[in-house]
Amino acid sequence: MIFLTQLPKEQLIAQLHNGITLMLLGMGTVFVFLTLLVFLTKGLSAFVKKFAPQKPVSLVKAPVQNVTVASGSEAEIAAAIVAALVKSKQ
Repeated sequence: MIFLTQLPKEQLIAQLHNGITLMLLGMGTVFVFLTLLVFLTKGLSAFVKKFAPQKPVSLVKAPVQNVTVASGSEAEIAAAIVAALVKSKQ
């Protein structure tokens, strides 16, 4: 195993220089790729909005159903549910 202090000064400087160069090239590549990705995504979004606008959604109302009053035990259950909801919101 070779430690950094055992390397000649010229070789250490060359390795540090190569490492920094490789780091900057990698970071630059990622930056360019992500910047290109952002602009292409925005451009494609504008293209789709221009040539394929979203159609308005028509809402259809459901027919109103008659609600019957619950019988004795069902009425008690419904009252308990309503009381629990009111209590939980306090």
